[in-house]
Amino acid sequence: MARVLVVDDDTTVREVVVSYLCRAGHEVVDVGDGEAALVAASEAGFDLVVLDLMLPGIDGLEVCRQLTRSSDVLVIMLSALGSETDRVVGLERGADDYVTKPFSPRELVLRVEGLLRRAAERATPAARLLDGDLVVDTGRHEATLGGQVLALTGREFDLLAFLVARPGAAFSRDELLQHVWGWSFGDQSTVTVHVRRLREKVETDPAQPVRLVTVWGVGYRWEPAHE
Repeated sequence: MARVLVVDDDTTVREVVVSYLCRAGHEVVDVGDGEAALVAASEAGFDLVVLDLMLPGIDGLEVCRQLTRSSDVLVIMLSALGSETDRVVGLERGADDYVTKPFSPRELVLRVEGLLRRAAERATPAARLLDGDLVVDTGRHEATLGGQVLALTGREFDLLAFLVARPGAAFSRDELLQHVWGWSFGDQSTVTVHVRRLREKVETDPAQPVRLVTVWGVGYRWEPAHE
């Protein structure tokens, strides 16, 4: 059982989502705006947030940014806006998944279960991965570069840990979606966005990456540091 926060200003949507999640065995809290979501999250810990993009007051993007900045909570963004740009912006703010309205409540529950299962799998076994001045501690869920802690979202950390643990191996975006996100299908731009954000945090010059490099025609590879 997980603790899930549902945030949507549409009462009907909230009722349906809450009903399906409760039926799946989760403990669910629901609120109708962004400010209430931030208050609820500050008062109680949640494993996952189902978050509408278009909210009165503080919008969903800002709520997502604040939540993922201060915790490892998983976020599924809901939106009637289905363009690639909208999805990319949501992912850049820290969302783990993006579901376009109207959606199937059953599919949403499956996505919730998939994210929670993946989060549980990545929790063990713990390891301390070293690559030059980079240290990735999966037990502490913390990465440091040159002794400074990196401000990573949960998914950015997962991607970094996966690649650093497999130096020199090239992975396609589809393979990364499967191994890091736990998706058998999905929007490949999700990987592209996270790679770009990760490069901004681990590369001296993100425009000329030397650690997280592009393998043209294939995908991406972690290039180990040369001592």
